[in-house]
Amino acid sequence: MSHMKTITIRELHQATGRWVRRAAAGEVHVTERGRLIARIVPAKPLPAKPFFANPKFSRAFLAQRKHLRGGTDSTQTISEDREREVL
Repeated sequence: MSHMKTITIRELHQATGRWVRRAAAGEVHVTERGRLIARIVPAKPLPAKPFFANPKFSRAFLAQRKHLRGGTDSTQTISEDREREVL
Protein backbone atom coordinates (compact mmCIF):
# COMPACT_ATOMS: atom_id res chain seq x y z
CA MET A 1 0.00 0.00 0.00
CA SER A 2 1.28 3.43 -0.90
CA HIS A 3 1.68 6.12 1.73
CA MET A 4 -0.61 9.12 1.57
CA LYS A 5 0.36 12.05 -0.61
CA THR A 6 -0.28 15.71 0.26
CA ILE A 7 -0.91 18.20 -2.52
CA THR A 8 -2.10 21.79 -2.72
CA ILE A 9 -5.46 22.78 -4.12
CA ARG A 10 -3.64 24.43 -7.02
CA GLU A 11 -1.98 21.12 -7.91
CA LEU A 12 -5.39 19.46 -7.79
CA HIS A 13 -6.89 22.05 -10.15
CA GLN A 14 -4.02 21.69 -12.60
CA ALA A 15 -4.14 17.89 -12.82
CA THR A 16 -7.38 16.63 -11.30
CA GLY A 17 -7.55 13.42 -13.33
CA ARG A 18 -4.02 12.41 -12.43
CA TRP A 19 -4.63 12.90 -8.68
CA VAL A 20 -7.95 11.07 -8.74
CA ARG A 21 -6.33 8.10 -10.51
CA ARG A 22 -3.47 8.20 -8.02
CA ALA A 23 -5.94 8.09 -5.14
CA ALA A 24 -6.88 4.57 -6.25
CA ALA A 25 -3.49 3.48 -4.86
CA GLY A 26 -3.80 5.44 -1.61
CA GLU A 27 -5.20 8.53 0.05
CA VAL A 28 -4.41 11.99 -1.30
CA HIS A 29 -4.74 14.95 1.09
CA VAL A 30 -5.50 18.36 -0.37
CA THR A 31 -4.34 21.47 1.46
CA GLU A 32 -4.96 25.18 1.09
CA ARG A 33 -2.48 27.53 2.72
CA GLY A 34 -1.08 24.65 4.73
CA ARG A 35 -4.46 23.55 6.12
CA LEU A 36 -6.08 20.23 5.22
CA ILE A 37 -9.34 20.87 3.35
CA ALA A 38 -10.11 17.56 1.62
CA ARG A 39 -9.17 13.93 1.26
CA ILE A 40 -9.44 11.86 -1.90
CA VAL A 41 -9.77 8.22 -0.89
CA PRO A 42 -9.92 5.01 -2.92
CA ALA A 43 -13.41 3.74 -3.66
CA LYS A 44 -14.51 0.54 -1.98
CA PRO A 45 -15.30 -2.26 -4.41
CA LEU A 46 -18.97 -3.09 -4.79
CA PRO A 47 -20.08 -6.21 -2.93
CA ALA A 48 -20.25 -9.35 -5.04
CA LYS A 49 -23.84 -9.94 -3.92
CA PRO A 50 -26.51 -7.30 -3.25
CA PHE A 51 -27.49 -6.87 0.40
CA PHE A 52 -31.05 -8.16 -0.11
CA ALA A 53 -30.10 -11.12 -2.32
CA ASN A 54 -30.42 -13.61 0.56
CA PRO A 55 -32.78 -12.16 3.16
CA LYS A 56 -32.62 -13.62 6.65
CA PHE A 57 -36.09 -14.00 8.15
CA SER A 58 -36.74 -14.50 11.84
CA ARG A 59 -38.42 -17.70 12.99
CA ALA A 60 -41.44 -15.70 14.14
CA PHE A 61 -41.88 -14.18 10.67
CA LEU A 62 -41.49 -17.54 8.93
CA ALA A 63 -44.11 -19.06 11.26
CA GLN A 64 -46.61 -16.28 10.44
CA ARG A 65 -45.81 -15.96 6.74
CA LYS A 66 -48.34 -18.63 5.75
CA HIS A 67 -51.14 -16.47 7.21
CA LEU A 68 -50.18 -13.36 5.21
CA ARG A 69 -52.46 -12.38 2.35
CA GLY A 70 -52.27 -9.56 -0.18
CA GLY A 71 -53.05 -6.11 1.16
CA THR A 72 -55.49 -3.49 -0.04
CA ASP A 73 -54.69 -1.52 -3.15
CA SER A 74 -53.56 1.91 -1.96
CA THR A 75 -55.24 3.73 -4.85
CA GLN A 76 -58.57 2.21 -3.83
CA THR A 77 -58.10 3.31 -0.22
CA ILE A 78 -57.15 6.86 -1.23
CA SER A 79 -60.11 7.13 -3.62
CA GLU A 80 -62.53 5.96 -0.93
CA ASP A 81 -61.05 8.46 1.52
CA ARG A 82 -61.42 11.32 -0.97
CA GLU A 83 -65.03 10.36 -1.70
CA ARG A 84 -65.80 10.47 2.03
CA GLU A 85 -64.31 13.99 2.30
CA VAL A 86 -66.49 15.29 -0.56
CA LEU A 87 -69.76 14.04 0.94
